Amino acid sequence: MRKISVCIFDLDGTLTDTIRAITHFGNMALEEFGMSGLSVEDYKIYVGDGRDKLIHRILSAHNADTPDLFEKVRDVYDAGYESDYLYDTNAYDGIKDVLYGLKQRGIKIAVCSNKPDNVVHFVTDNIFGKNYFDAVSGVIDGMPTKPNPHTALKIAEMFNAAPSECLFLGDTNVDIFTAKNAGMTSVGVLWGFRSREELTQAGADYIAEKPRDILQLLED
Repeated sequence: MRKISVCIFDLDGTLTDTIRAITHFGNMALEEFGMSGLSVEDYKIYVGDGRDKLIHRILSAHNADTPDLFEKVRDVYDAGYESDYLYDTNAYDGIKDVLYGLKQRGIKIAVCSNKPDNVVHFVTDNIFGKNYFDAVSGVIDGMPTKPNPHTALKIAEMFNAAPSECLFLGDTNVDIFTAKNAGMTSVGVLWGFRSREELTQAGADYIAEKPRDILQLLED
């Protein structure tokens, strides 16, 4: 692998296991309006493109995606999530060791997520430690979301790094497309929400089966 100076990570499904929390709050919102909850496996397919698309998808599963109901379900989902951002949320086993190893190698570590920016900062501060990452970025109103490369390129620029010096890691095709759109090397991770098939079809440059594989890739 070429010289890497920056590693940019997706959050949900890459650094943190949040699928049970997303399922819990999504189903709570659906049930508030008389709809049945969906499975964790359903949510693994629906996440990745931000909260609004998630809400549209869980409503579409009930043939109920109307503008009025969308706003109501979104508001209940937001209220639930805002009551406990850390509900059933943990770092994946081994990921903290990998982050430490990257820092020891002098590699900058960053987060680029389609979750709201305030949530991304809260979760990373509380699970990994305040200011542990060199850069953290979630979605701010009016800002393009992944797979648009805007935020990934801003992170690279922050460290005066060329896109070719950056590794972008994530568990969905959205992350792989983001890396490609930014001209960065992509790593699909298999401990998250999606399959090897999805990541390889999206064109992942590398596949990491376990967190420690990330450090091995940098040695190759």
